[in-house]
Amino acid sequence: MPKKPFDPVVRIGLTVLLGGFTLIAGGMFLSRPDRTIPPFSIGSQEGAVVAVHVPAWTSDPDIETLIRRFRTIGETHHDFRSMKVRPTFPDDPATLYREVVLYVFSDPKWTEPETLRRYLATRDRLDAEKKAFRREFERSAKGGFIYSQGKTKGWLGPIPDPSIPEQRQNIQILFDDLVQP
Repeated sequence: MPKKPFDPVVRIGLTVLLGGFTLIAGGMFLSRPDRTIPPFSIGSQEGAVVAVHVPAWTSDPDIETLIRRFRTIGETHHDFRSMKVRPTFPDDPATLYREVVLYVFSDPKWTEPETLRRYLATRDRLDAEKKAFRREFERSAKGGFIYSQGKTKGWLGPIPDPSIPEQRQNIQILFDDLVQP
C-alpha cells in the first residue's frame, strides 16, 4: 500500500510550526547578550554623567573589560547607544556624545536616579553631611570612564579626587588620553 500524502491543512500546520521555531531560534541567536563583557545596566543618567550597575560578583578584570569596551566604542563610532547610554547632547545630532562620564558600582543603591542627582548637587558649598555623602559615593565606585570629544580616560577603583595626585590614590589608571603632554 503506497504512503498517503499529508493533508494540505496538516502541511500548512507543520510549516507554520517549524517556521515559528526557526524564527524564534534565529531571533534568540541574533539578540543574545554580548558575553565578552560582564552584564551591566544603566542605573541612572543625568546629562553626561551615567551611573552603571554591575553584579556584586563582577571582578576587576571584568570591570576593566567593560571600561575598555566603552573606550573602543568612543574611539570608533562615538555612539554609545549600543551600550544603553542615552545621548548626552541630544540637541546636536553631529555630536550626540561630545562628553560621557561613567561611574561603575556593584551596589545598586549608588546607581539610583535620586542618589546620582544628590551627588551631582553636592559640588559646591559642602557642609559635613554633604562631604561625607560625597566621599562615600566616590569610594563606593568600582571604576570609571570619561569620554570627552574623542579623548578617553579609564580607571579601576574609586572616583579620583582632583585635589590629590592620582599616584597617591587607590586607583589603577587603565588609559588616559585626556592628559596633555
